Amino acid sequence: MTHDIDLVVRGGSLVDGTGTDPFKADIAVKAGRIVAVGSVAARAREEIDARGLVVTPGFVDIHTHYDGQVTWENRLVPSSNHGVTSVVMGNCGVGFAPCRPDQREMLVRLMEGVEDIPHPVLVEGLPWTWETYPQYLDFLAARQYDMDICAYVPHAPIRVYVMGQRGADREPATASDLAQMEHIVRDAVQAGAMGFSTSRTFFHRSSDGKSTPSFEAAEDELMALARGLKACGKGAMQLITDFDEPDQTFALLRRLVERSGRPLSVSLLEGTYGPMTMRWRDVLDWAAGATAAGLPIKAQVLSRAIGVMLGHELTLNTFYTCPSYVQLAQLPFDERIRELKRPETRARILAESADPDPTIVLGRLAREFDHMFLLGDPPDYEQSLEQSIAARAQRLGVTPEELAYDLMLERDGRNNLYVTLCNYEHGSLDSSLEMMRHAGAVLGLGDGGAHCGTICDGSYPTFMLTHWVRDRTRGERLPLPAVVKWLSHDTARAVGLRDRGVIAPGFKADLNLINLDRLRLHAPEVAHDLPGGGRRLVQRAEGYAATIVSGVVVQRDGAPTGALPGRLVRGPQAEPDY
Repeated sequence: MTHDIDLVVRGGSLVDGTGTDPFKADIAVKAGRIVAVGSVAARAREEIDARGLVVTPGFVDIHTHYDGQVTWENRLVPSSNHGVTSVVMGNCGVGFAPCRPDQREMLVRLMEGVEDIPHPVLVEGLPWTWETYPQYLDFLAARQYDMDICAYVPHAPIRVYVMGQRGADREPATASDLAQMEHIVRDAVQAGAMGFSTSRTFFHRSSDGKSTPSFEAAEDELMALARGLKACGKGAMQLITDFDEPDQTFALLRRLVERSGRPLSVSLLEGTYGPMTMRWRDVLDWAAGATAAGLPIKAQVLSRAIGVMLGHELTLNTFYTCPSYVQLAQLPFDERIRELKRPETRARILAESADPDPTIVLGRLAREFDHMFLLGDPPDYEQSLEQSIAARAQRLGVTPEELAYDLMLERDGRNNLYVTLCNYEHGSLDSSLEMMRHAGAVLGLGDGGAHCGTICDGSYPTFMLTHWVRDRTRGERLPLPAVVKWLSHDTARAVGLRDRGVIAPGFKADLNLINLDRLRLHAPEVAHDLPGGGRRLVQRAEGYAATIVSGVVVQRDGAPTGALPGRLVRGPQAEPDY
């Protein structure tokens, strides 16, 4: 018997990405596209019983840093553990193309410093078979993945490629430099880039402490990049900035959108770390107002605190600059933990000062005890400040340093602490809730593929479903249809991927089948599975019965099937005419 349909998902509760209420239906798939939603009588080559499961579109993560990982790996962990079926990389102005041979080390150092991807991992993993950005995309197009990948062309490599050391030293660009940059962006977008990204934040530095080459680039340079998009009539802009002068900075963003005719998204956080974090409500209002005026601008926000993990296996811990700890840092892990458990070692380290390493911007967080927590398993990302290390230590009559030292030695030295940087100034996630609900916002900032030893926020889709939809006890929860829409439809449209993010005929057959009652997020853990045995934080989830990419099951009950239907997506995609 011949089956014209490749796959039918039967009897699931569909949350289709449009924000409407769930409904029972079958989904028929052929050649990677949805061909029917409703009651499907025809039989298929493969059928999945989805009764009792929630069926959603695959999630679209628009802020990742898999630029290196996609060159040596086929599975994009941790994102593929959390229902993500499409990612956009090349964010924040960093990446590996275009790049001349003598500039490779500089770009590696920049990625190491900005995104905490270890230098040895990048040196061993990157094949460097390209120079130009179109060549980089051609390399990726020949590879297969467990999800679709998209990429921005990043500003820092463009600047260094054109200007050489002048670009790295942040000298002003000449008219000739600007013309070349515009040409590179135009060629990249025509080859399939999603647009360009840039960074204007003090916090982005290479591992040698130097600011990212794009920091404080002049407006005429940004306009040159934007003209490259305008010439193509497609593509988007992604940007992070400190908003040191909020009104003037947002006016610049408006001018970029107005003169290029292209959409823009900008990273947004809450806290006390500068104007960007203190005037976040203004930025959201400005973004919504600009969009209403025909200038599409969105603020990318995260659904939980921007937080850093601290531990003996990780980049940072509370004692990482203490002289006695530094002496032990190169010991094999088990030997180091045995030494740290000795009372005399403990006393010596606790007596020493711990000045933050000036080359590590986040280093000062290592002693932010008022916002430091034991995350636990399952992880609790919304603990009251009464559960902070500082508050617990006060109740126990010990110093925060003593408590942190002892806690990190539990679980054979693998116990990790969690310190919140942004979105948690008042000890709750209410600011994240306000951000997510705002018309000027879009979900992002998961940073999958980056911050290997400090952050593991690529799991935020699962956190959205568990914490915000089902489990939150310290305030309002969110309706499932809205959350699914934010994770799929809205993120896809923010970057021009209009062929996915919705369960409807003609759309790409990227789907999740979820047992919402069983869905569980595990605590982050360290895996030594990067090139050269490099370590990274990963985070597993339970409850995804299946994840489907282009009609092919890539994950079943949390385990990879080995199928790799994901491909490079070259540029924005039109909405299907079905």
